[in-house]
Amino acid sequence: MIKASIIGGTGYMGFELLRLLVRHPQVQLREVTSRSNAGTSISDAHPALNGFIEEDFVADLTKPADNDIVFVAAPHGASMDIVPSLIDAGCRVIDLSGDYRLGNIDDYKKWYGKKHTDRANLAKAVYGLTELNRTKIAKAQLVANPGCYPTGALLALIPAAKANVIGGDVVVDSKSGTSGAGAAPGDFTHHPSCASNVLPYKVGKHRHTPEIEGTLKSIGANFGEISFTPHLVPLVRGIQTSCYVRLSKGAKLEEVLQKYKEFSKKNHFIKIVEGTPRITSVIGSNYCHISVAMASKSLLAAFSVIDNLCKGGSGQAVQNMNVMFGLDEETGLDTPGLGV
Repeated sequence: MIKASIIGGTGYMGFELLRLLVRHPQVQLREVTSRSNAGTSISDAHPALNGFIEEDFVADLTKPADNDIVFVAAPHGASMDIVPSLIDAGCRVIDLSGDYRLGNIDDYKKWYGKKHTDRANLAKAVYGLTELNRTKIAKAQLVANPGCYPTGALLALIPAAKANVIGGDVVVDSKSGTSGAGAAPGDFTHHPSCASNVLPYKVGKHRHTPEIEGTLKSIGANFGEISFTPHLVPLVRGIQTSCYVRLSKGAKLEEVLQKYKEFSKKNHFIKIVEGTPRITSVIGSNYCHISVAMASKSLLAAFSVIDNLCKGGSGQAVQNMNVMFGLDEETGLDTPGLGV
């Protein structure tokens, strides 16, 4: 059994990790931290887990070295203060914040507005998009779980990028439910503000932009500029992403579609669908549904849908854990979406 603990168990990502791990057949869940809720019942904070977990939150892990793996679901800027001691204790770590995703201290300061204080582990961290880096993830001590928006965008773009058919700029338009903003309420995510609106935000300034751009460049994609615009929509869970790329001269849709089908065959959680992929088909699951079409004579449209808390967060973290410990990737995750 894999001995696992969670740091930061009160937020949406913490809950999703708990929901998945309490039913994982190869995991023994040890401790879940929450300094604000230490000593209180986990199921009181997460009523959906009533009957599944009886333990209380703890303020800190009592013996970090007793864990095979620790999931860190702390805010950006806090993880880099937590991870070093876990690494020193010999734990394998999956960090769900953005602290180890970019791999460059200057990029981190530019996009996150803070100085990175853990340069040594930043250099060692493996970017945890499973479908791209599973060989490196299998050997990693520290995995930087991707952001939710980059997961949806990159899974939609990787087949085209690897086929070398992107011939110009890349436009990424994403629409996310309000759970992506976290459990703490805010003016922007307040129900009266977003229930009847579609709200673009942080246009040209979102911190997931360099994550998408840098990952595409790392696989040799040749493109011009990248434009990423996120939108808040009146849903709780899910992200729908529309990507538009100008195809290189001579590229044909049939050949591109074949690359997407090959991508799906190699990756259990990727499904190529006809028509428009639906968010409801993936909610509550670790699946990503993708479709492609020609938006004009030379403009390829690639659409993806994921559950932002599962494949876009905690589900992908569990998928990475499975890879790290030599399990089938779908272990504890192979359930369909809700459908409605």
